[in-house]
Amino acid sequence: MKRLIPVAVIVGVAVLILATTGGASKNHKGAQPAAGGAAAPAPPAPKTAVRIRSTPLGKILVDAKGRTLYLFEADKPNMSNCSGACLSIWPALTSHGNPKATGGALAAKVGTISASGGARQVTYNGHPLYYYAGDQKAGDTTGQGLNQFGAGWYVLAANGNKIDNG
Repeated sequence: MKRLIPVAVIVGVAVLILATTGGASKNHKGAQPAAGGAAAPAPPAPKTAVRIRSTPLGKILVDAKGRTLYLFEADKPNMSNCSGACLSIWPALTSHGNPKATGGALAAKVGTISASGGARQVTYNGHPLYYYAGDQKAGDTTGQGLNQFGAGWYVLAANGNKIDNG
């Protein structure tokens, strides 16, 4: 009987919490109920964007957070030749929507190709775009000119061509 009292107290507290917080609600991630008690839709995820940033290498293509983007010389136009271990060092810039060109990047040069997991890999001037795992912060260009996985890696200029200096 002594064990039933603590269990009854715990159950009673749980029922009280559920009653006051609407524990049966299916709102997740802080969504507020809309009129009529239905959950409001989550805000849309930010779109993937590419833009231009000035660096010691010149004006180069970066993502919305200023992280450097690279092309892989082994790729064919609109076709990635980086997979497996290559993608662990050179992760692809992917998007689940239509990527945008901002800050000097040219919208006509932005596109996508199929990528794993239902995402799309962003391309610029037909070049699939990648990050370099060795870059630690926005503006780093430590992948520039490396020869890995059988070909060179380069940053891109606003016109979509590689910058081959540095």
